[in-house]
Amino acid sequence: MIKGSDKVSVKTRDAPAATHAHQVLGMRIKSLRLARRLSLRELAEATGTSASFISQLERGLTGASTASLNQMASALGVSVAMLFEESTAQNHGVLRRSERPSLPPSDGCRKMLLSRPPLGDMEVYVGEFDIGGSTGPDRYTHGDAHEMLVVLRGVVEVSLGEARHVLEEGDSIEYTTSTPHRSENIGSGRAEVMWIIAPPTSVRAELDQYTAWKPLAAR
Repeated sequence: MIKGSDKVSVKTRDAPAATHAHQVLGMRIKSLRLARRLSLRELAEATGTSASFISQLERGLTGASTASLNQMASALGVSVAMLFEESTAQNHGVLRRSERPSLPPSDGCRKMLLSRPPLGDMEVYVGEFDIGGSTGPDRYTHGDAHEMLVVLRGVVEVSLGEARHVLEEGDSIEYTTSTPHRSENIGSGRAEVMWIIAPPTSVRAELDQYTAWKPLAAR
């Protein structure tokens, strides 16, 4: 009798925890999906599931397999662990210039991440260009979000489709990320720009490529 009673009490104690975990997961996924302006169908297509499954998941009515959670996290640009965080608010914190996560320099440009994962409603990057440096030889696209480029230092030429715009310190330009674009330093010194993108277009695999870096040589 005692063993049977113990077994029942364990089930009673574990059931609310399991339900709460599903609710936390569901609310987190819905919050991230809406921040990225994804419909139920779009997220389902990205994860190889169905819109009805995503809907049940967001309402805490079902759980998900490890494989589904990995796909979900990748599509939303976060880690699996971040899907279970009860608070979507990020802690306030200072990011020192010397601690900015960065991609390896390429084509005379170093790109650094200012936003802290998990990304919310926007993502922010800083780019430093050597003389003649650029984002690459070709124009590129990424998703269909709103992007703003602000020139913090130097003279930068921004190509949008076939149009070209020369921007100087303090100038900015806005465009959709689905428009083929490219940036190049055409000035006589180093240039620095900031990219602000809303909603985020980067997936977790891309964000994971950013690592700590050492500052460029003193100017």
